[in-house]
Amino acid sequence: METGTFTLNLRVWRQANGTADGQLVEYTARNVSPDMSFLELLDVVNDDLVKQGKDPIAFDSDCREGICGSCGMVISGVAHGPQRATTACQLFMRHFEDGDTVTVEPWRAKAFPIIKDLVVDRSAFDRIQAAGGYISVDTGGAVDANEMLIPKDSAERAMDAASCIGCGACVAACKNASAELFIGAKVTQFSLLPQGQPERNRRVLAMIEQSQSEGFGPCSNEGECEAVCPKEISVAHIQTLHREYTRASLRRIFGFS
Repeated sequence: METGTFTLNLRVWRQANGTADGQLVEYTARNVSPDMSFLELLDVVNDDLVKQGKDPIAFDSDCREGICGSCGMVISGVAHGPQRATTACQLFMRHFEDGDTVTVEPWRAKAFPIIKDLVVDRSAFDRIQAAGGYISVDTGGAVDANEMLIPKDSAERAMDAASCIGCGACVAACKNASAELFIGAKVTQFSLLPQGQPERNRRVLAMIEQSQSEGFGPCSNEGECEAVCPKEISVAHIQTLHREYTRASLRRIFGFS
């Protein structure tokens, strides 16, 4: 073993496709540098597997900077791993000890079907976003920022909500596989800004209805979603979501636009 490196025992979920049976397969990762990220660790393991003529572990990644959310996986029972407010690609091996056994699994949710190994289909989030998480009003050309006055508190809360990267950790951590933290962040973002007002009611109704059709469950207010969120999105956004949904539902019942 090289100086400063250590050995990890990995138990990785392997599944050839969405209909095949899966199982945890054990691997030994040697010469692990504490400065490696978790994805770099998997890259090293995959290099060894390829040299042996074996199928490498499939996992998602893109930015490797903690801003895209595609690297989602459950590491030793925690979405994105044990380090708070950290994506898997930014989780460094210095947070593990020599000889540790680490179990790596995909997101577990009916609405996120497994494609292969650690890769799941998260297009359900895209469909929820497409149902209403946008502004379609033609706002014309860009205007000077000072021409549209927005209270500082509202702007900051909207920016906090907009920091959600849609990784799905909230769903993976929730026993109900609820997507309400994700939807709440998107709904809050637009409800606080003038540009979001014309479609405010239609937006929340459409996003909730799409979520239900995708098979996501309800929120049971246990806070697991906030605990694992790499961007620390607050569960207060779920409260906002429920208020917005109640408001929009009543307006629809009584015939208001």
